[in-house]
Amino acid sequence: MAALWWRRLPGLRGAVRGLSGKKEYDLLVVGGGSGGLACAKEAAQFGRKVAVLDYVEPSPQGTKWGLGGTCVNVGCIPKKLMHQAALLGSAVRDAQHYGWNIAQPVHHTWSVMAQAVQNYVKSLNWGHRVQLQDKKVKYFNMKGSFSDPYTVCGLTKGGKETIVTAENIVIATGGRPKYPTHIAGALEYGITSDDLFWLKESPGKTLVVGASFSLECAGFLTGIGLDATVMMRSIALRGFDQQMASLVTEHMESYGTKFLKRCLPTKVEKLESNRLQVTWKNTELGTEETDSFDTVMWAVGRAPDTETLNLETAGVKTNSETGKIVVDASEATSVPHIYAIGDITEGRPELTPTAIAAGRLLARRLFGQSSELMDYDNVPTTVFTPLEYGCVGLSEEAAVQCYGSDNIEVYHAYYKPLEFTVAERDATQCYMKMVCLRESEQRILGLHFIGPNAGEVIQGFALGIKCGATYPQLMKTIGIHPTCAEEVTKLHITKRSGLDATVTGC
Repeated sequence: MAALWWRRLPGLRGAVRGLSGKKEYDLLVVGGGSGGLACAKEAAQFGRKVAVLDYVEPSPQGTKWGLGGTCVNVGCIPKKLMHQAALLGSAVRDAQHYGWNIAQPVHHTWSVMAQAVQNYVKSLNWGHRVQLQDKKVKYFNMKGSFSDPYTVCGLTKGGKETIVTAENIVIATGGRPKYPTHIAGALEYGITSDDLFWLKESPGKTLVVGASFSLECAGFLTGIGLDATVMMRSIALRGFDQQMASLVTEHMESYGTKFLKRCLPTKVEKLESNRLQVTWKNTELGTEETDSFDTVMWAVGRAPDTETLNLETAGVKTNSETGKIVVDASEATSVPHIYAIGDITEGRPELTPTAIAAGRLLARRLFGQSSELMDYDNVPTTVFTPLEYGCVGLSEEAAVQCYGSDNIEVYHAYYKPLEFTVAERDATQCYMKMVCLRESEQRILGLHFIGPNAGEVIQGFALGIKCGATYPQLMKTIGIHPTCAEEVTKLHITKRSGLDATVTGC
């Protein structure tokens, strides 16, 4: 009788099965974002039995969404669409110079844009579910936590438990925005990017606290005619080339976005008018200041979504400082059959395409007899601010730190897009630079571009830089006339040595 006591405990029963018996699935993916879905679908292509377990914990403000992860629901996709809305507003103003008779001023309706964007995102949610079904991947809309290294307990919204066992488990739960809970009123009255894209009504006068990718949000809010202010503690776009970051913020200021630099918020209070009064300290002047806003959006970093995973039980190690999961070159954690990909992993770029590629390659290594590892070097990316900033490779600061200032050469140029001429738009911040090794071959270490369609421009050059392109090779490349990308092939016009900006590290 004593030997059978464990049979009365379903969770423990599953744990014993998980450790000793045949596993139900060949692969279980915990997290239904870009990386996790890519991994699951790729594994299914090899005829393996695959399951995906995904659950979205509503934001503190109650916002929730469907399958697809951050990028689809509260990241890249809605962000780019709202950025496009702002670009269209600029195009309408330019149109007069090109002969279009458009009544001024033009007005933007948030609810129309938001509904269209949200409808598209919901179609993507549905599309992901259909794709999993078509590929015979089992989908559990449940919150997962480890019972043992081979067993995950899934919990539905209603509290129902399901025990799932698998030979291989991939953790791909990504991250969620942080709230500065030490600031009075921050949690009660503020929103994050988890909420902004799902607002039914206009956020009105908005304070964005933080100056990284949140600049994209402040930029499109300004572009659609709202009063937007960015509060930044220190530098903008940390981790990016700081000369380029300065040009991005300069353009945003000329575009109409306000900046509160060297400022730290101390409290948020709700007024009788329902507006939010924010108090902050100006660290440069040593003063305390206040202003009222309709919306306060926190963009002070993201935290890995590991809280409910019970990683300790599985033996999965994390970085104690960041909370992210430590992985090796093959995406394996400290437990050989448990892997992690995407934003939740330590030292990886927090970018959708890298998570997708890493997920697919992992599935091929597990089930397709491949040995190819993910290469995280020279990954291109773009910041979709009003004047876009695209880059690939090292920033100038990182190049100096890695190779020394005497060993790099920087070629750079300001330029004016042809599109800006007739419309008489300011091109003061349209700029590009190439960071090269100074040795005879002059291998390109980094390429940085600020201007229209920066992502499209950088994507093309990223292939060459990935293949080890050199400055002389680029100079032999014929540009497509008359495009902004063509200007990159003219960078021999001006060159400079050394570092103009302050070195802030990689």
